[in-house]
Amino acid sequence: MFWILAGFFALTAVLYTVWSYIDYQNSQNSEIKKEQVVEWVGTVALSLSALLAALIAFYIGASRRAQGGELPEDRLDAEIDDGDPEVGFFSPWSWWPMVLALGAALFFLGFAVGIWLCFIGAPIAFLAIIGWYYEYYRGYFAR
Repeated sequence: MFWILAGFFALTAVLYTVWSYIDYQNSQNSEIKKEQVVEWVGTVALSLSALLAALIAFYIGASRRAQGGELPEDRLDAEIDDGDPEVGFFSPWSWWPMVLALGAALFFLGFAVGIWLCFIGAPIAFLAIIGWYYEYYRGYFAR
């Protein structure tokens, strides 16, 4: 669809440029004189629209080739197990993400309310990141 749009905008840019030139030639015979031969604003805008549509079309095509074709989520006959990859390991009973969210909330609230809150939120967020990272090195869930 975007390749069609790119072609349409390119054709429209050419037609607009030719039409602008023909209009200039016709105005030479009349009393109205124009300063330019071609009206460049419309030509440039339509040309850039064609380039943008071509860029989007190329990106979508490259993304489709990189993912290996059609995904199971896009097929109507696909089963749930077809698109069930291993996502990763997550700590099921960890409290550190909530502590990190509190620290980040205090840090960014400091920009809106008062900068002194940033000095409270930054150490809390830093300790939460360290705690979350080393969660499985000590204590009940040590490995």
